[in-house]
Amino acid sequence: MKFVIIPVTPFQQNCTLMWCEETLRGAVVDPGGDLERIEQAVTSNGVTLEKILVTHAHMDHAGSVADLAEQKNIPIEGPHKEEKFWIDNLPEQGRMFGLGDAQTYRTFIPDRWLDDGDTLSVGNQTLEVIHCPGHTPGHLVFFDPKERLAIVGDVLFQGSIGRTDFPKGDFDTLISSIRNKLWPLGNDVSFIPGHGPMSTFGQERQTNGFVSDRM
Repeated sequence: MKFVIIPVTPFQQNCTLMWCEETLRGAVVDPGGDLERIEQAVTSNGVTLEKILVTHAHMDHAGSVADLAEQKNIPIEGPHKEEKFWIDNLPEQGRMFGLGDAQTYRTFIPDRWLDDGDTLSVGNQTLEVIHCPGHTPGHLVFFDPKERLAIVGDVLFQGSIGRTDFPKGDFDTLISSIRNKLWPLGNDVSFIPGHGPMSTFGQERQTNGFVSDRM
């Protein structure tokens, strides 16, 4: 599996284009906006998009999901069904942050809701689905066990964790998700966060002031 990180939206959200090297078929994870940047990455890498994956439905991650799915005529997989609250709230999120109106951030219905323990395909590659609530109730992590890579959205960052002060966020649930769902995957796992630089679970277990083993 290969990938490129594409910062999008004024929030510099890490949209990820990932693809199977054997088939050059790929997926866009969390297309929050700036579709022209995403399209440029798809074209320059010779990728054929086959689906959209969504970790959670905050607007910087999901704001352009409906538009991209419509433009490319591809299915949407994820998030978890508990995220419907935030999907329905996408137009209001745009208004709240002064970044658009109801036409800018469109709601959508996934072609496939995902749940903990599900798997999904990208080309010939298989990803595991992990439900990690806390930042939002239906937040998902996508894990490639072969490449030892996780796309964690806003669950975990280098040196920090996701916010829990939004509606339906919960600090204790988020900490539990990280320690009980992510750490068992292994210290060697590299992860792409929703914002900022990549890190490894092992590094965060040593240094992250919120979830290190010393806490």
